[in-house]
Amino acid sequence: MGRIVRAISKDASVVCSAIDGKDIVEEIERVHQSSAVITAALGRLAMGTSLLGFGMKGEDDRVTVKLDGGGPAGQLLAVADSYGNVKADVMQPVVELPPNAIGKLDVAGAVGTDGTITVIKDLGLKEPYVGQVPLVSGEIAEDITSYLAQSEQVPSVCALGVLVNADLSVKNAGGFLIQVLPFASDEIITQIEKNITVMQSVTKLMEDGKTCEEIALMALDGLEPNVLDDFKVDYVCDCSRERTEKVLISLGREELEKIAAEGDVDIKCHFCGKHYNFTPDEVRKLIEESTQE
Repeated sequence: MGRIVRAISKDASVVCSAIDGKDIVEEIERVHQSSAVITAALGRLAMGTSLLGFGMKGEDDRVTVKLDGGGPAGQLLAVADSYGNVKADVMQPVVELPPNAIGKLDVAGAVGTDGTITVIKDLGLKEPYVGQVPLVSGEIAEDITSYLAQSEQVPSVCALGVLVNADLSVKNAGGFLIQVLPFASDEIITQIEKNITVMQSVTKLMEDGKTCEEIALMALDGLEPNVLDDFKVDYVCDCSRERTEKVLISLGREELEKIAAEGDVDIKCHFCGKHYNFTPDEVRKLIEESTQE
C-alpha cells in the first residue's frame, strides 16, 4: 500500500504532497504486464493523478488525467479519488525503446510529445470541469506542472520517478507536488526554487532511504513547514458486475440483441483485468430491464 504525506509552510502559502507509490506501480506492472518504459510512464501518470486527486473536497470527487502524445504507447489514462486511490490504463502495455540520451528509460519517446494532457474533474456538478493543454515534454511531471500553470493558474512543481529493475520489478517509485497559493511572497517562491535546485531526483532520494515526510519537508526547507496529514493510498479499481451491466444497457436494445444471439459475452475491465461473463439469457434480461426503464 502506498502513502501520501502532505506538508504546509508556516504561513500556509505553500503545500507539498509527497507520495511513495512503489506498491501502486507494482500493481500496474502486474495488471498490465507492461514493459519497463510503460511501467515507468504509467506509474508516473498514476502517481501524478493520485497527487492531483488527494485532498479534493467531495468524498465522491474524481479526477481523470489523459495523455495523448502520439507515441507508440497510445493513450495513457489514470483516475483518482479524493483519497488518492488510483487506477490506470494504457493502450499499448508493451513498448520496447532504447534508452534516452542520458541513459534512462525513454518515457517521452513512449508517450510522445505531439499532443495534449487533458484533466477532467468530476466534482458532483452537472458538468465536469475539463482542462486541456499541449504536452511540453512527454515526461509527465513537467506536463502536469504546465497544465496547473496554464489551465488552473496555480504555480506548481511536480516531480515523479519510477525505477525499474532489470527483471521488470519495481525498485522504487514516488513523487511530490508543490502548489503555491496566490498570496505567497517572492521570497517564498525564491526559497522553493532554491530547494528544488539542490534536491536530487525522487528515485535517488528514495534509494537513499528518504521517506515521504522527509521529502515533503525537504521541498519546503526554510519555510518552517509542518506535516498536515499522512494517508495510505492504493491501486483501487471500482469496477463491478452492476457497473458492467449499466455499460451493456447503454449500448441499446438492438446491439444487446446482437450480443445475445452470438452466445456468451466476456467483458474484461481494462483497469484491473477482472472478467465479467454474461450468458445470452442474462443479456436478454438486461434488454427487458432497459425496456421497462
